[in-house]
Amino acid sequence: MILSIPSILLGLGGKCLLNWALVFLQRSHVCKSFVGIFGVSLSVVDTAAILIFATITVHSDGGVLLSDLQLTRYHVCLLAQILGQVYGALQWPVVVVAGLDHLCTISLPPASPRARWIVRLFVTVLLWYLAALYVFLLSDFTPVLEDVSLHQMHQCWVFHTTQILQVVTMLLLTLGCAALHAVCKDHITNQTSTHSRRSVVCQVLCIFLSAWAPLLVFLAVLLLLLLLPAGMPSYLGLNVAWLCFLNSFLIAVVLCVVGPTSQFAQGLAAVPADSFCEWRIKFSLAAEDGT
Repeated sequence: MILSIPSILLGLGGKCLLNWALVFLQRSHVCKSFVGIFGVSLSVVDTAAILIFATITVHSDGGVLLSDLQLTRYHVCLLAQILGQVYGALQWPVVVVAGLDHLCTISLPPASPRARWIVRLFVTVLLWYLAALYVFLLSDFTPVLEDVSLHQMHQCWVFHTTQILQVVTMLLLTLGCAALHAVCKDHITNQTSTHSRRSVVCQVLCIFLSAWAPLLVFLAVLLLLLLLPAGMPSYLGLNVAWLCFLNSFLIAVVLCVVGPTSQFAQGLAAVPADSFCEWRIKFSLAAEDGT
């Protein structure tokens, strides 16, 4: 897809502002999960990118010199394509690592907050490094930098993303399978255990949908009207708003798959941090009913 450089700057600028606004709103939870720490790192990378793009664009007449290399609008297009490819390469690893982080938080005994923070920070840095390494050395990524006519000098070719639809589809299937498993488990376990699991799944779905149903409807309309015909630029596909939704979604999936366990009976002391869904209070009540 072909976009103008001003639209790229506006898109990245709006994304950057939204990222930092959500990070600020979740400041009490931001360091308590991998998703939060990765969201901060993503905001930093987006901020650095918009500053570089704006600097190159403002000095487009003479270009910007960097170690005897003159940066021009072609480098803006190149950096936008590279950024989109790195974000695309990070989508699935972030989902897997965030899911494992929530699974460990719920299933394993509590660990030192400082130790968990160090591990999550290390994994975040490692993911960025591996994603960049993959894009530059292992993928078949080829930049599209063509000579254009004079009236197209301020336009860039950028790739669109499809990973978000893939991730949502996979998570919906997983959540559906967990709910179906809870409903059809009565021939394997006793009725009390089955009732408890059904109660957990119902609580999960109700809490998740009560917080995110309006956004899901909005995204569905936006997808049908705008994103499917034109596609979403890949450099906008990974953002903190998406990570917030993903965080709640993964917590719901993990709770459906793991629960009910002894953790539920103890009041769910180790519920993953979430600024949008009140998992702790409502699941503590569900745990007491189930036990």
